[in-house]
Parts: sequence; structure tokens; C-alpha cells
Amino acid sequence: MPRSSARLDSSAKEQVRDFWDEAACGEDLYLRGTAAEDYAAQAEQRYALEPYIADFARFEAAKDKDVLEIGVGLGADHQRFAAAGARLSGVDLTERAILHTRQRLALFGLASDLRVGDAERLPFDDGSFDLVYSWGVIHHSPETDAAAREILRVLRPGGRFAVMIYHKRSLIGYMLWLRYALLRGRPLTSLDEIYARHLESPGTKAYSPDEARALFAGAAEVEVRTILTHGDLLEGKAGQRHEGPLLSFARRIWPRRLIRRLLPDHGLFLLIEGRKSR
Repeated sequence: MPRSSARLDSSAKEQVRDFWDEAACGEDLYLRGTAAEDYAAQAEQRYALEPYIADFARFEAAKDKDVLEIGVGLGADHQRFAAAGARLSGVDLTERAILHTRQRLALFGLASDLRVGDAERLPFDDGSFDLVYSWGVIHHSPETDAAAREILRVLRPGGRFAVMIYHKRSLIGYMLWLRYALLRGRPLTSLDEIYARHLESPGTKAYSPDEARALFAGAAEVEVRTILTHGDLLEGKAGQRHEGPLLSFARRIWPRRLIRRLLPDHGLFLLIEGRKSR
């Protein structure tokens, strides 16, 4: 895939790890502490802002199945899988996320095989899982295509994957381009470069629906759809480096109803699901 403009040097993985070791995804925005009530409040906020997660993950259907989550973050989804009765494993590039998730599960009397690990080289045998789930993670990996191959490798034939990655033609992408390219007199800056430099960890990528399907070439029943997010609609909080008077003004005038009607396919989230061919 044409990602050369977003490539980093040989320290790419370390840069990504260092970024997320400072704070797991959502930690600085939605987690007040590390008591059970703090994790519960973070989960409540997460599913209020992203109510489509539950239908996509199908937590309850994971009972008595072998499930792997790639990129556990603060552990809210992992907790839901564990509570549903999955035989659960989880990996994350950072020790910080693993510690958060391990502590979270312990507070609620739940357990999982949690490991610090690399999505591009998963520490599991071929055909180990009935479901591999990953929400907003593998687009941060320098070799996202390798992570997608690993997902299919560790799935059993007929096993399901459910993966969210970022969509290139999104309102968030356009807003970032307006702020960091056009308003800085650099209108030829590509969306690839905008995502790599200005959305979360260094080298973050975003994909078209066709590119997303290509990541999972050879899988069966692959479906790809886009979701307008609270970020596209300027609802909820933004990262500190993006806050400012311009964003505050945009929040007040943003035509959310019109966007939902006219631009439903320009959301940041690409939801991909399918099955490993038998």
C-alpha cells in the first residue's frame, strides 16, 4: 500500500511505545483514578461516546470461546469479554496498559492471560483463537499489514475477527488538514502525512475501505463500514494539543444534524469484520 510518506525510521516501534507509555488511550481524558469506581466511570463514558462498540464486539457471544484482544488499553472492552465468560488473552505494546488492565480485572474478580506483546509478532500458536478483536490499534503499528496477517494466523479456520482502524476520508482528517496544512500555507500536504504527524502516536495511518479489505485478503465474509465518531461530530473531549479557540468556536457552530444526513460515510472509524477461510 502507498504509505511511504508516512514511514518512520528504524525506531518507529519505540516511538509508538513511548507515546502510549505516557498515557494509555483515553487515560488523560476519562480516567480519574485507579479504583473500581474510576474504571467503571471510564467505561460508562466510553460506551456513551461509542455505543456501537458493543454490537461490533458482540461481548456476550464470546462465552466459552477463546478470545484475543490486541491492544487492551485501559481494559474496558477486555473487562466486558471477561465478564461474558470468554477464555481470554490480551496483548499490548506497553507495560502501562497491561498493568491497568490487570488491576482493573482484579478489582472486579476477573482474569485474563495478559502479556506485553507486539501485534506484528503475536506470541501465540497458529489457530489458537475463535475471535480476535482489536479496537483502534493496528493502524499505529509500523507494519499494519503484518499485524493483519498475524490476526489471521492465530485464528482457527472459521474464526471471526473484528478490527477497527482509521478511515482516511474522515471529517477528523479534513479538520486536521485544514489546521496543520492549509492554515499553515502547506496545502499540498497529504492526508497520510497529516495522520502520521498529528493524530495520536507518530506514524499513525488511515485507510480507504478498499485498502482495509486488502489488509485481510484471503479472509471470508469480509465486511467494511464507516462510523461517524464523536470526534467527527465535535462531541466529547479532544487531546490537549488540539484544543484552542478555533476548536472551541467550531464546536459551537458545527452542523451535526446536516453532517449525519449528508456525510455518514466520512467518519474516522472503519469497522472490519470477517472470518478466516476454512
